Amino acid sequence: MSFSGKRILFISASFFSYEKAIIQLLEKLGASVDFFDERPSNSVFSKGIIRVNRKFYQQKINQYYQSISEKTTGEKYDFFLLIKGESVPEKFLENFKNQHSETQMIFYLYDSVKEYPRFLDLLPYFDKKITFEPSDAKKYQLQFRPLFFIDDYVSESKKENLKYDLVFIGSAHTDRFLVGEKVEEKARILGFKTLMYYFAPSKTALKLRQIFDKNLQKINLKKVTFKNLTHLEISKIYSETKAVLDINKPFQFGLTMRTFETLASEKKLITTNPEIKNYPFYHPQNILVIDRNSVELEPSFFQSEFQKIDEEDLYKMSLTSWLQEVFLLNDDSYWKKCLP
Repeated sequence: MSFSGKRILFISASFFSYEKAIIQLLEKLGASVDFFDERPSNSVFSKGIIRVNRKFYQQKINQYYQSISEKTTGEKYDFFLLIKGESVPEKFLENFKNQHSETQMIFYLYDSVKEYPRFLDLLPYFDKKITFEPSDAKKYQLQFRPLFFIDDYVSESKKENLKYDLVFIGSAHTDRFLVGEKVEEKARILGFKTLMYYFAPSKTALKLRQIFDKNLQKINLKKVTFKNLTHLEISKIYSETKAVLDINKPFQFGLTMRTFETLASEKKLITTNPEIKNYPFYHPQNILVIDRNSVELEPSFFQSEFQKIDEEDLYKMSLTSWLQEVFLLNDDSYWKKCLP
């Protein structure tokens, strides 16, 4: 099966330009894509109000999705892909499904049901329901497919004259800053060179989150940046380090995008997610699992060489493979063996 000639309606929240990478590769593979951002606006206010209480913004959301309905009525699609689904109205899904009975409806979740219970209300509208979260796949009988890396991270790995021993690049949320501080302190004691890059969309967005998250109330604003790095900028930093730190949300155990990007970059991964030991590409020489509550770093982990990942496993982690499995294949046996 191929994407040649396939027509796709794609609705997704904007997430660090990954939606653009998905569109570009789909079009490169021969598909035609109509894309709409899931949110009416990506302003700090819009994102905040949708997350805190969507009802206050419902009229704006309904108007936005009515405009999408008008633009897609009468159009023929082979697939409809929704990623995230935080704000999409059920009525829109119901109407679209009625008007496009020939379209395969696909829902991909890169957040857990525990964080967004509303996802359960959307599942009945879809033919194919896929999650990155192992426990959700098992509990709700969903197809399991982890995230991916994009090609920006596949490059010749630099091994000499490295600038850093350990790097963290990620959004400032939950307890990330607190865990990162512990790791940085342990690294400092060992004499390691580090770069800790905590990102927030804006001071306003961060202050809004601090109202609801006690962990964020302890964050040092001087250590937060409001400049989002491009994938090429991140890839360059990765090329200059020995290892990359990954800090998953404490209530979420699906593997982050950083997991795959780090390993594709042939860099060592230090992660707070113990679930990674269940995956076929796990190798203790490449991946060090740490306890977020009692951080310890092993100097020997930094001294050994990165073990090259098997070509089949590396392909399975790629965006190309992700697209094949999300759209065209129904066999998730490779990933099901990772489930607890």
